[in-house]
Amino acid sequence: MALKTKLKRFNDNVLGNFQMYNSVFTGLPFDSISSTGVMLPLFHETCEKGFKNKKNPTEIVEYFFEKYQENPTEEERVDLMFRFIQYIERQVVLFDAIEDSAFPIINNMNGLGTLRNIKEVAKSSNKREELVKYLNDFKVRIVLTAHPTQFYPGTVLGIITDLTKAIKEGDLVMIKKLLAQLGKTQFFKQQKPTPFDEAVNLIWYLENVFYHSFSKISNYIENNIAAGRPLDNEVINIGFWPGGDRDGNPFVTTEITLQVAERLRHSLMTNYFRDLRKLKRRLTFEGVKDPVFNLEKRIYEEITFPIAQRKQLKLEEFKNELQQIRVTIIEQHKSLFLDELDDLIHKVNLFGFHFATLDIRQDSRVHHNAFTELVEELQNEGDPTFPVNYTSWSADEQVEFLSTVKGKIKPEGYKDEVLNKTIGSIYALKTIQKKNGELGCNRYIISNNQTALNVMQTFAMLNLCGFGGKLPVDVIPLFETVDDLLVADKVMEQLYQNKAYMKHLKNRKFKQTIMLGFSDGTKDGGYLMANWGIYKAKENLTAMSRKYGIKVIFFDGRGGPPARGGGKTHQFYASFGPTIENQEIQLTVQGQTISSNFGTLESSQYNLEQLLSAGISNELFSGNRNVLSKNEKELLNDMANTSYQSYVDFKNHPKFLPYLEQMSTLQFYAKTNIGSRPSKRSKSAQLNFSDLRAIPFVGSWSQLKQNVPGFFGVGTAIKKYEEKGELQKIKDLYENSDFFKTLLENSMMSLSKSFFELTSYMADDPEFGAFWKLIYAEYELSKRLILEVAGHTKLMETSPEGKASIEVREHIVLPLLTIQQYALRKIQELKRQSKPDLKQIGVYEKIVTRSLFGNINASRNSA
Repeated sequence: MALKTKLKRFNDNVLGNFQMYNSVFTGLPFDSISSTGVMLPLFHETCEKGFKNKKNPTEIVEYFFEKYQENPTEEERVDLMFRFIQYIERQVVLFDAIEDSAFPIINNMNGLGTLRNIKEVAKSSNKREELVKYLNDFKVRIVLTAHPTQFYPGTVLGIITDLTKAIKEGDLVMIKKLLAQLGKTQFFKQQKPTPFDEAVNLIWYLENVFYHSFSKISNYIENNIAAGRPLDNEVINIGFWPGGDRDGNPFVTTEITLQVAERLRHSLMTNYFRDLRKLKRRLTFEGVKDPVFNLEKRIYEEITFPIAQRKQLKLEEFKNELQQIRVTIIEQHKSLFLDELDDLIHKVNLFGFHFATLDIRQDSRVHHNAFTELVEELQNEGDPTFPVNYTSWSADEQVEFLSTVKGKIKPEGYKDEVLNKTIGSIYALKTIQKKNGELGCNRYIISNNQTALNVMQTFAMLNLCGFGGKLPVDVIPLFETVDDLLVADKVMEQLYQNKAYMKHLKNRKFKQTIMLGFSDGTKDGGYLMANWGIYKAKENLTAMSRKYGIKVIFFDGRGGPPARGGGKTHQFYASFGPTIENQEIQLTVQGQTISSNFGTLESSQYNLEQLLSAGISNELFSGNRNVLSKNEKELLNDMANTSYQSYVDFKNHPKFLPYLEQMSTLQFYAKTNIGSRPSKRSKSAQLNFSDLRAIPFVGSWSQLKQNVPGFFGVGTAIKKYEEKGELQKIKDLYENSDFFKTLLENSMMSLSKSFFELTSYMADDPEFGAFWKLIYAEYELSKRLILEVAGHTKLMETSPEGKASIEVREHIVLPLLTIQQYALRKIQELKRQSKPDLKQIGVYEKIVTRSLFGNINASRNSA
């Protein structure tokens, strides 16, 4: 019997189930949307036919009301559009749950890129011992961030989880109940969440998914790959930004940071307590019964007693007790229930008493201002730490001096508020380390890092907060813009040449973590240049670090869509050759990437294994396959520069910012209440490109279904070679370079999600017509040439199940996007009137804001 293809499995288990359960949902008798299920298919058909016939959104909506409604009032029209939006939001949730339930059916959990596959490849190539040795050093770290790229409140995420389970079990009664619950549950928040709220939402994944999937992977590695030998390495770990990420978020305070750290510890202890209760039911025999009971009692005190009343349990004490129980089971009880105990021991080794490492992050410009204030305040108080003329010194002189600074400044009470928060965050870090261990909080990230001085100011601040002796903190520069990436290796060389900083790195096992940001790089330099710029920066930083005996660890700031470094992430890591250090894979995950790639036990295990496999394959099995030749590098460099110039010219177009402001949903992102962080960095009423955050920037293009950041300039770069009759060079590069192939395949995903028919009416706009045509021309050019280079006839040809998922999702949200464009046009029309009806404008602005939700949630498969 032939195995079904992934596409066939998708059609049978996802598309088929969606059609069935959507019909159930359509028939549910909701109070407020009783007729919506009947009317929406008619509206959907009207939208599809309308765009095929080159109608604009206004004509489509007006035609629908004229044909299917009997002279509706304005209020009735608006009410029905809102109900359509509500309904579509819930259809997306239903589709998410169905895809989640079918994940292990569609994806081969033992196939290519899984640990079982890696084990078999290592065995067949006689590299089993090399694999075990490599796993004693190699790590994957995913870092959860609260960046607002998904609009589901916690209540809806809970329904998705329960609905996924009910669909797996075929429990139609429960499915109906959950769909009814879904119909009555709010999808939007009246108020912005606090950073603590965001942390609590993400801790749900730690408790319910990662706690189990991490240990399952760890158990498999030890038992099946290392043949029962414990590894001196946890292999996978997890980082956490909510509560510690201060970059542009004034709502993250010292108190919030401490509260999040305490919540992480409490949640972990609660999970340990549950596991100990289960063990207590099994380990009922002599010599282990009482120790298990005592540990359960101690953990119970940890999660229920006030801090002042509990005798704090030390991590090493907990580990030693578990190991002693293990020895007793092996020696006296024939290893009975040893697997269950080992599972808990692995969890304790993975999560300690901290659960996830809380990272502190702040912008270098804020740091510089805070540091300048600190110097001034200390000098005014007569503190001799900084010479009177310090601020007049050159940057190099300041760097050298800052490496010698130590002391113990006060934790609060400064005149400057930002300085108080900055110093407060460092003292919070010290407190967390004391309570949760060093891994509870030991990384300080400086975003928008441009110079060695940015790093040394942070280094000096840390040393001035009285750590004493060895500094137990990694200082991590984040290079983001094209210009910053170009000089990153020179910045690091200056630091490596600094004796005090080198001594610090010696204490950190000669490891230096460097973060590279895709999102702002793409916004700054376009898709091709951002990716190539980061690749080159990694090569240069690797060479520079190796020169000084430093093991560099790259931490990638990635988002969901390809335009923000997402897409097929594991393929990127598998495409790096030996010229890029790859001992650890670290990356941020956020929003829909968390729920789609790591939202269930199966998807979490599968995608973590894919990342592990990417690093292992690169080191042990790829040979020189991923080494770019000199000619290939020159080719990529030339293409990136051509693409960059095209993108910069586009970005500098006089209509670029006005187009985003007036024709997209950019200004509505701030009204969605999905994240605690403001949607732009400054409080200025005027839109400034440098203040614009990558998420609303990329999201606005996505809402327009133009996805500019994922392809603009790529077509122009390839066309240069087509015109010279040298297109074969690009085709050869695509065939020979996994890096370039992955780049183009992810760009195909962005192109697949574009739908220019939605906004084709803009071609006739007197102000923005020429600008829209410019975007469309680059889209058509990029699509034609990428397909030709890849030798494909259609986009995403090698990933038909992924394309099918995108098509279903795009199909679901088409009416929603039509309503969004209709509302935007209505707002423009009302504002042009001599006396604009502000109340009516407000209604349509609300429609636009609400329409953002479903479209972003539907883009879940972008990661």
